[in-house]
Amino acid sequence: MFLTISTRGDAAHPATDLGFLLHKHPDKAQKFSTSYGTAHVFYPEADAGRCTAALLLEIDTVALVRRGKGKGRGGAPDAALAQYVNDRPYAASSLLAVALSGVFSSAMRGVCATRPELPGQARPLRVEVPALPARGGPALVHRLFEPLGWSVSAEPVPLDSEFPEWGDSRYVRLVLESDGLTLAEALRHLYVLLPVLDDAKHYWVSSDEVDKLLRAGEGWLPGHPEQRLITTRYLSRRWSLARQARERLELVRLAEADDSDVGELDNAVAEETETEPRPTPLAVQRREAILATLRARGASRVLDLGCGQGELVRELLKDARFTEVVGLDVSVRALAIAARRLKLDRMGERQASRVRLVQGSLAYTDKRLAGYDAAVLSEVIEHLDLPRLPALEYAVFGAARPRTVLVTTPNVEYNVRWETLPAGHVRHGDHRFEWTREEFRAWAADVAERHGYEVEFTAVGPDDPEVGPPTQMAVFTLTTTETPKEAKAA
Repeated sequence: MFLTISTRGDAAHPATDLGFLLHKHPDKAQKFSTSYGTAHVFYPEADAGRCTAALLLEIDTVALVRRGKGKGRGGAPDAALAQYVNDRPYAASSLLAVALSGVFSSAMRGVCATRPELPGQARPLRVEVPALPARGGPALVHRLFEPLGWSVSAEPVPLDSEFPEWGDSRYVRLVLESDGLTLAEALRHLYVLLPVLDDAKHYWVSSDEVDKLLRAGEGWLPGHPEQRLITTRYLSRRWSLARQARERLELVRLAEADDSDVGELDNAVAEETETEPRPTPLAVQRREAILATLRARGASRVLDLGCGQGELVRELLKDARFTEVVGLDVSVRALAIAARRLKLDRMGERQASRVRLVQGSLAYTDKRLAGYDAAVLSEVIEHLDLPRLPALEYAVFGAARPRTVLVTTPNVEYNVRWETLPAGHVRHGDHRFEWTREEFRAWAADVAERHGYEVEFTAVGPDDPEVGPPTQMAVFTLTTTETPKEAKAA
C-alpha cells in the first residue's frame, strides 16, 4: 500500500516544515514494525518549494491470516486460498489507516513540541493514493471528501488497460487537494474514510471503536451529510454501535448549536425513547416468525441456506433446542463477517460444536446438506435469476430433502406502502424479481407437488387488508421419504 502527502512553500514558510509536523526528518528513510508488516516513511522530494512524504506499507499476508482474519473455531469459511491471495498488500484499507495513526500519531493529534505554531496553520496539501477500493464508485468518493473542503479526483482503474471493453474495476486512483486544511485534519479524514470506502475492516470491531471514530471525527463528522453511511461502514455494520455513535454525534451537534447541557440532552433522548418506542424492524419480525415455526415443528438440526452475515444463525444458537446449526452462503466475505460477528474464535468448545459455516452454492446439489430436520431460505430466492431457480429447487427439495423447509420472500403488492420506495422499483438492487401473493403461492404449490411436500402459508409483518403482508412465508412439510425419482419409478 502506498500513500503520499505533499505541500508547497516558500522562503518564509518552507515546505520542509512538513517534516516537523510529521515528526519524521526529510533526510532519513525510516521503518516501523506493525502487527501486519512494515511501514516505511521516506521523502521523494524535500526542498523549500515542495516537500512530499511517502508512506509505504508492506503487508505480511501470512501474519495477517495468523492474527485471526477469516479464522474461526468450529466453522471457518472454506476459503484457505482466499485468505492469502487478495488485494490487501496493494489497496488502501483499514490496514493503511491503522499505520497512519501509528506512524503519524502526534501529527494526527496536532502536536508539535518543536514548532507549536505549525499544527494550527492551514497549508496547501495534496494527498495521492494510487489504489483505493471504492465500494460505491467515484461518486461516493466525491460525496465523502468534498464536503470537507477537498478538491477530489477519483479516476477509475480499468480492469485491464489492454482490454478496455472489460470496463473499470472497483478501485480508483485518488488525488485530494486543499488549501484550507491543517495536516491534522487531513490525517483524521483519511483515517476514517479510507476504511469506509473499502468497507471491510481487518480486525474485530468492538465498542472502543466508537470512541476512536468520535475522536477522529471531531469537528467534521457531526455535520457531514453522509454521517449515517460513514458510521455504519466504519463500525463494520454493527448496528448497535453505529446507532450509539450517531446518538453521541447528535448530542455534540446540538450542544454546538445552542450550547445546551449535554447531560440534559442525553436525558431528553432517553425520555423520548421510553415514551415513543420504535416499531420492531421487519427483519426482526421475520426471524421471530422463523424461530417460532422451527420450534413448533420440533426441529433441532437446522440449515440456514443463504445465511449472509449470520443474523439468523446467531439467534438459533441462543436456543439450546437447536443442537446443530449450519450456515451456508456463496459469499466468502459474508461468511467471514458472520464468523466475526458470532465470535467463533472465542466461542467455547461446547457452543462451537453446534455451529458450522460453509461456503457453497444452492445451484448445485451438496451432500453436506442431507439429513437435516429443517432448512431456511430467508429472503434468498429473489436474488436468483428465474432460469436458475429450478436448480435451487432440486438442490433443496429434491436432493437435501429436509423434513421442513421455510421460504420467505417479499410481497411485491406491499411495496406501495413503502413511502421511500419509488413506484416500480424492487426493495433491493440485487433482487431479480419480487412476486405477488398469487405468484408465490403458485410456485410453492408446484414445488411441493413435484417433490413430495405439503405447503402452507404465513404472513410476516402487518397484514394489510388490501395488499397483504410485507413478507410472505411458505412452510413446506415432507410427506414421503421417497425421492422424486423413486416415486416416479414406483
